[in-house]
Amino acid sequence: MVSKALFFFALLSFSAVSLRPASAENEEDPGLMSFYRDTCPQAEDIIKEQVKLLYKRHKNTAFSWLRNIFHDCAVQSCDASLLLDSTRRSLSEKETDRSFGMRNFRYIETIKEALERECPGVVSCADILVLSARDGIVALGAIGIDTPGVVALLGAHSVGRTHCVKLVHRLYPEVDPAFNPDHIDHMLHKCPDPIPDPKSVQYVRNDRGTPMVLDNNYYRNILDNKGLMLVDHQLAVDKRTKPFVKKMAKSQAYFFKEFSRAITILSENNPLTGTKGEIRKQCNLSNKLH
Repeated sequence: MVSKALFFFALLSFSAVSLRPASAENEEDPGLMSFYRDTCPQAEDIIKEQVKLLYKRHKNTAFSWLRNIFHDCAVQSCDASLLLDSTRRSLSEKETDRSFGMRNFRYIETIKEALERECPGVVSCADILVLSARDGIVALGAIGIDTPGVVALLGAHSVGRTHCVKLVHRLYPEVDPAFNPDHIDHMLHKCPDPIPDPKSVQYVRNDRGTPMVLDNNYYRNILDNKGLMLVDHQLAVDKRTKPFVKKMAKSQAYFFKEFSRAITILSENNPLTGTKGEIRKQCNLSNKLH
């Protein structure tokens, strides 16, 4: 179904503006901003600084921050369950097929360690995920879910890359005729194997023009039939979404406005509050395993 595909892929990456805390005791608190003002005043600054340092060393970390918040928040709640390692009794979320291609979890632990040095046992891993996503968007150059919100969230495909294993069904045995002919040789060059090795790093940049900048080029590309994934093509031709695609292709300000509104809605999806969660010592392990 087109609608399901649009919803799933639209939520791959995000930013946050008004966020609820995963560890809040005050149910009326409207957001995460300044939540740690009394218990760990430096928390937001520490996270922001770590995100900036990591982005400076490894540019692709910003994409990871964005994907993390979707993969965590879209499964039941924003509880940082995505970060947990597998145990002998259960397979972790990050090792399932739906998390294929995700990486850089170790950098969440880098941020956690910096916070623990200043404020031991205070800042939750779920809040680290949300705040790092917010700061990751800033690093990429950007500034809540109805149809324009979904269309805006898919604009996250402006940055990052698509692994060949997710693309070859549109290239082999025959090239999808919906592709722009001028784009086909490049994709075949990047994905030369009909059955790519899942362990190899074969990919195509989502946006060849500005691959490291979150902007509205994505919408221009898909209107020109250069969208890599099937959902990109569907977004540009479906009568429910095409008007918004055209509008965002013309106005980056409109794209940013709808993007930030939609991510706010996602980031407030059923967070664990009060005594429902825990402040993990390590984000990849529940405290009972220590």
